[in-house]
Amino acid sequence: MKTLFDCVNLGKLRLKNRLIRSATWEALADESGHMKEELFETYERLAAGGVGAIITGFTSVSGDDHYFGGMARLSDDELIAEHRRLTDTLHKHGCPVIAQLALGEYNGAHRNMTPDSMSAADIAAVKDRFVSAAGRAVQAGYDGVQIHAAHGFFLSRFISPAFNHRNDEYGGSAENRARLIVEILRGIAADFPSLHLTMKINGSDFIYGGLTPDDCAAVCRLCEANGLESVEISGNGTSVPGIRPGVNEAYFREFAAPIAGQLSIPVILVGGHRSPDCMERVLNETGIEFLSLSRPLVREPDLPRRWKSGDRSPSRCVSCNACYSTPGHRCVFLR
Repeated sequence: MKTLFDCVNLGKLRLKNRLIRSATWEALADESGHMKEELFETYERLAAGGVGAIITGFTSVSGDDHYFGGMARLSDDELIAEHRRLTDTLHKHGCPVIAQLALGEYNGAHRNMTPDSMSAADIAAVKDRFVSAAGRAVQAGYDGVQIHAAHGFFLSRFISPAFNHRNDEYGGSAENRARLIVEILRGIAADFPSLHLTMKINGSDFIYGGLTPDDCAAVCRLCEANGLESVEISGNGTSVPGIRPGVNEAYFREFAAPIAGQLSIPVILVGGHRSPDCMERVLNETGIEFLSLSRPLVREPDLPRRWKSGDRSPSRCVSCNACYSTPGHRCVFLR
């Protein structure tokens, strides 16, 4: 029987439990990607709170990506030292840390290019930015990188038939639409084999003509065959409000569970986890191996430690989403 607090392997990484802090936009970096002091404090609270591993908020691979404000970056060597400070701090708490590598917008010949408008050189440039950022992650001491292919970010659009209408080897079938991600994974695995390679992907785009669950499964199988070591299943329409313990938790389970049955790598499920009993049912009724959380850890950074100590009452997060309107995405009940 699987429990939340099993010591388990996530690919190359040894975790003290099955709880992972899912990447969360903190908006605590300047326009150049330099991290503010509050961001270091946020991550240290999470590591001290007992989570098994931390995936950082999206970290752009490009210096001219302005998709969201306040994004940290790994687009320049001058940023490596502060990321090294971050990983050193979290490692002192015995917490592995994975950098989520993301691209919101690609600016080539013009601003925010679409998958359809990109040349072969543009596609190669995107691959190079991800691989180069992974190299900086190694230098900074990260234990892994997560390729962000969800939530409408650039790679999410590239694999989605709602946005990718190409008629060359990068368009059409799910295999072709996934080709860029596969090339990124191969490049990172070849050059930086020490990194754990994971990916975040939509189980469904929930839009007309978008990525379907079958597409998602096909992309995941291709990526597994090309170096991917775990996958986090999410979906468009994240941070669903009104989650109630024991009522409507784990809202992406129906997408993740079938995929877990098709893969040999660990599947991580994000979305609406609030109570240990429901979370352990997911673990024991499906092939899902890990559970990732965001809002509950905004409310209670020490939630894993509380649960492990024996207080298994549900997360105090009420899913109001008010944290998204605060500086640094703080819980309004803790102000």
